[in-house]
Amino acid sequence: MRLLDDILAAKPQIQAIRRDIHAHPELRFAEHRTSELVATTLSDWGIEVHRGIGGTGVVGIIRGAQPAAAGQAARMIGLRADMDALPMQELNEFAHRSTHAGRMHACGHDGHTAMLLGAARHLARSRAFAGTVALIFQPAEEGGAGARRMIEDGLFERFDCNAVFAIHNWPGLAVGQMGIAYGPAMASTSEFEIIVEGRGAHAAMPHLGVDPVFVAVQIVQGLQGLVTRVKRPIDSAVLSVTMIHAGEATNVIPDQARISGTVRTFDERVTALIEEGMRRIATGTAQAHQAGALVQFERGYPPTVNHPVEAQFAAAVADEVLGADKVIRDIDPTMGGEDFAFMLQARPGAYLFLGNGEATGTHRSPGHGAGPCTLHNASYDFNDELIPIGASYWVRLVERYLEAV
Repeated sequence: MRLLDDILAAKPQIQAIRRDIHAHPELRFAEHRTSELVATTLSDWGIEVHRGIGGTGVVGIIRGAQPAAAGQAARMIGLRADMDALPMQELNEFAHRSTHAGRMHACGHDGHTAMLLGAARHLARSRAFAGTVALIFQPAEEGGAGARRMIEDGLFERFDCNAVFAIHNWPGLAVGQMGIAYGPAMASTSEFEIIVEGRGAHAAMPHLGVDPVFVAVQIVQGLQGLVTRVKRPIDSAVLSVTMIHAGEATNVIPDQARISGTVRTFDERVTALIEEGMRRIATGTAQAHQAGALVQFERGYPPTVNHPVEAQFAAAVADEVLGADKVIRDIDPTMGGEDFAFMLQARPGAYLFLGNGEATGTHRSPGHGAGPCTLHNASYDFNDELIPIGASYWVRLVERYLEAV
């Protein structure tokens, strides 16, 4: 790997910031301390800072010292890191564990912020590029659509990025490996609830009522056909029923049953097909059994779809920094969701996976929890060895993208 000496030397300083953020996790749109820490750190390094974008978002601006090539307009590249934590109780007991009950950095956003700060420090000192870097520190990735909020608050009107990039740490990939998809990288996230209205009765006299539990079971069985028999086999989709709630006593047929779950796809047309089919199956099945059904379908994040040109560019830079044998091109996408999708709808760019090490988590400090080191797990911790890797990669990506050629 070709890591920058300046960034390697600064690792203890950036690691300390990362662990401080880990110890003080803040939930979506409440990242006040984190936002202030980021803004103050950037300002101390002589970086122009813009606060309060999309709520608690921060943007740092670094202008290169080199002139643009003759006849070319200077370009701007956006680098995004998320800052929010999850509403989880941390099981780790090491020194930098969460100091707030019920809050934890279980997805590595503390590390994403640290990697971008490490790059910012170097870029502010060298400015060895032509054009401008926008350092985008985003709130509320975990269910709050903070990326969309920043865009609606004028992010790209104020900072007209030609392209945007983001990195997510990825347990299961070895440290020093990077995975890049040349199309969909992560799925859309939709949630549904189906309310089945029946008519309550004594459980010993079911003929006097309309059993919503029986109807709900038939609906759940029918929904699986949307994935196996309605959409095209080559179109990826997941439909998971995760909750069925009904009844309060064993001898009472309830009036109502509720079915809830999630739908994940890589194509909004497939999402629409599943929603339409869900409504048809739920209402038709309910009517067949003299019941009623109300379907509530809420779209969350759209699919995170990389732009092929920018993804291939990002892979070429990874070859330089990590070595070609460490770069997994066109990696399989994941059915997880990510609100960087909104930024990729607004600007060309790519979303990248950087290996966090094996799920056994041997990198974790003594006192970690007994669970695996996987995302959204109460025993997770970001691997600090990624700080100089991710920061060096960001610097090289900027220099390559903003070369005066």
